[in-house]
Amino acid sequence: MEVFNNVVSWLNDVLWGVPMIIFLLGTHIILTVATKGVQRKVFKGIKLSVEKNNGKGDVSVFGALTTALASTVGTGNIIGVGTAITIGGPGAVLWTWLTGILGIATKYCETFIAVKHRKKMDDGSYIGGAMTALDDLKKPFLAKLFSIFTMLAAFGIGCGVQSNAIASMLDENFSFPTYITGIVLAVLTFIVIFGGIKSISNVCTKLVPIMSILYSIGCIVILCINISYVPETILLIVKSAFSARAMAGGFVGSTILIAMRYGMARGLFSNESGMGSAPIASAAGNAENAVKPAIVGSTGVFWDTVVICLLTGLVLCTCVVANPNIDAVLLNNGSKLCSACFASIPYIGTPILVFGVITFAYSTILGWNYYATQCVKYLFNKKAVKVYLFIWVVVIFVGSVMDLTAVWNLADVLNALMVIPNVIAVLLLIKEIKKDTNYYLYENHLDEVDKELI
Repeated sequence: MEVFNNVVSWLNDVLWGVPMIIFLLGTHIILTVATKGVQRKVFKGIKLSVEKNNGKGDVSVFGALTTALASTVGTGNIIGVGTAITIGGPGAVLWTWLTGILGIATKYCETFIAVKHRKKMDDGSYIGGAMTALDDLKKPFLAKLFSIFTMLAAFGIGCGVQSNAIASMLDENFSFPTYITGIVLAVLTFIVIFGGIKSISNVCTKLVPIMSILYSIGCIVILCINISYVPETILLIVKSAFSARAMAGGFVGSTILIAMRYGMARGLFSNESGMGSAPIASAAGNAENAVKPAIVGSTGVFWDTVVICLLTGLVLCTCVVANPNIDAVLLNNGSKLCSACFASIPYIGTPILVFGVITFAYSTILGWNYYATQCVKYLFNKKAVKVYLFIWVVVIFVGSVMDLTAVWNLADVLNALMVIPNVIAVLLLIKEIKKDTNYYLYENHLDEVDKELI
């Protein structure tokens, strides 16, 4: 296991080096320019997400969005941000946030191609994503690679990491045996996922809004308690993002590159912008044209990173600044740092953290299961999905008792591998994206039906 961990860690360092930072950040900037700054339409997307849609699909637009949000609003929003801070320093928070803002454009574009190039299966259900877009581009090898990477990544980012986070949190705070947590999670997940997208969507439409709102309110209350330290913390985050920093004030020393690397890696882990995962859920939603669900899908990055990740980062950094006894250097584990920071707030701190981790992680297990099974269906057939679901349930249990470091590193590696074919598909279809975006969005034809859309 030690050798395996070392290999995965080395591969993680290679994949998340300077080339990936340039590749992702460059893509975000290119697509922001190509879509004329579609980020400014995010509030329109929020409004559209709750409006009635008469297009064809398996679930409502809101159902598709909450299923996508279920996977993106996960442990990356809490423990992932904590890990970024313990390694990259407080400056990583700003890089996570900036990645989210720029990533809205990428999420819009990858959702667009997923819906525009979706297919209708023999049973009447829809399937779409980078794999179907790559198929239409006559790139079957890349399509298969994306599907394989998604299937494998799901075991990490969508399953093992999440069950591990829940089990670790309950063990650290309540001494609850990890194997019992694993069994309970496996059973609860089994009940939901075998009902397919409709069952998953029904749970997510109820769970996601409640968990996001309650956790955000909890974070705001903590910031109000530490209000006198907030200005100092914001200044520290900004300065640390653009300058080398020695170890001081409980924070680890960091260079700009390290802050960028871990801020961007955890930003991607959280909002999945560029990975092409969430668009798989969006492709199942009702759609008159591809632009409308793309705008709605892009709001997921806003809620996930611009709001929730920022709140978590501010809470953690503010708590370290306000409490000198919390040492982010000694607590060289994102989970431990989160526990220490939230525990510094009497009575409400720990319950907010535990509630956030459990609900965020469980919803991610559900959302990512749908992504993975769609890729299994694409690669093999519907019968293979049942086999995959049983393996999924087993991995939930195994993940709950695994070493956290190995799980996080492996998840980062698989995330990076997903990015490559997905971004290639988006960039190859950039002319189509620009054409439809100009017509449907900027020329006000959002309610018009695209007759070419399946």
